[in-house]
Amino acid sequence: MTRQTAEDEKQARLAAALRENLKRRKAQARARRSDEAQAREPAPPSQADTSRT
Repeated sequence: MTRQTAEDEKQARLAAALRENLKRRKAQARARRSDEAQAREPAPPSQADTSRT
């Protein structure tokens, strides 16, 4: 293996690792936003509260 080929492979591995890291971070951010949105929604009324007769 020549030095240039080794450097190219190293760069390719680094680029792939960075892409995977970015995907993971985006997924984590989406999950956090989803959790925050669910936490802000008002809780549905319990069934005991709806039977006011």
